[in-house]
Amino acid sequence: MKIALVHDYLTQRGGAERVFELLCKRYPEADIFTSLYDPQKTIDLGDRVVNTTFLQKIPGAAKYFRSMAPLYFPAFRALDLQDYDLIISSSTSFAKAVRKNPNARHICFCHNVTRFLWDTATYLREYGDYRYFAPLIEQVFQVMRKVDLKYAQEPDLYIANSSVVARRIENIYGKKAMMVNYPIDTSKFLFSDIKDEYYLASARMISYKRLDIIVEAFNWLGWRLLISGDGPEQARLKSKALQNIEFLGHVSDRTRKDLFSKAKSIIVAALEDYGLVPVEANASGTPVIAYGAGGVLDTQIPGETGVFFKRQTPESLQLALLEANGISWDYDRIRNHAVANFSENAFFSKVEQIINQACGVHL
Repeated sequence: MKIALVHDYLTQRGGAERVFELLCKRYPEADIFTSLYDPQKTIDLGDRVVNTTFLQKIPGAAKYFRSMAPLYFPAFRALDLQDYDLIISSSTSFAKAVRKNPNARHICFCHNVTRFLWDTATYLREYGDYRYFAPLIEQVFQVMRKVDLKYAQEPDLYIANSSVVARRIENIYGKKAMMVNYPIDTSKFLFSDIKDEYYLASARMISYKRLDIIVEAFNWLGWRLLISGDGPEQARLKSKALQNIEFLGHVSDRTRKDLFSKAKSIIVAALEDYGLVPVEANASGTPVIAYGAGGVLDTQIPGETGVFFKRQTPESLQLALLEANGISWDYDRIRNHAVANFSENAFFSKVEQIINQACGVHL
């Protein structure tokens, strides 16, 4: 069987790229395709050949890859994948548009619908200049939404990383999606059943992460809180925090693993479509205290691996913290839950079973 692996663009290293890296490792004989490739800034593909589109020849395209948005659909349509029996795309936007021969199958790992088209205000609010060009951008996006809907019909099967994304795919694209939570490398996390007297928040300091809620809650409780990560909200958050809260900035992978394994709980106040931090916490044997909406509903078991708070307010988080403080956590059970459900082996076992049953393709 001849397999093609396709990703939107390989110009950064985020959650979607880490999933694509797993696919590349799982299928070492498959050919790799993407629109733009910058090997210095993305996943390590070793000596694998990466086939790109005509966009690769445009000077500066890899650096300013977001500005290329109107050109991605024609770039992917121009790829010649007629010789492949199975196409596996990894996409938040464009790779799902590739063409296949009539006898081939196309499986799309859809990390989300094209957010800048379907949730434009939320997606672009971090870009200050957006409001100046909004009328012109909206005219372009109206055309692109029609194209996006058209090419969203190309895949034979969608796989989503959470029930939230699966519903979004069905509501916007009109396509059913199977839900398989994306994995982590559980072997890379340290387990400890001895916890120190601190709580941990690990997130980029941007507004939607709602670290302000966490700071206010711990100001009131007086408990020790460590916050790792940096971002534009850092100065504002520091100005609000009392002495029981410590800002660590960016930490090394080793330090991050140690922090995760020894924390009493890891706090997540954002509404995430999926969210890897709660899964990483559980892989370290650490319970999670999270806003009870979005992806955590798929990954956490209340009272066993974590506690939910109902509203994004300091008061609601305080109640959850007090509840969690009264639970005798089984740290081994928390770790075993993560390994059983979110390891790479568990992930590919589910995925390949779905592909075999839905598409008649045996991997």
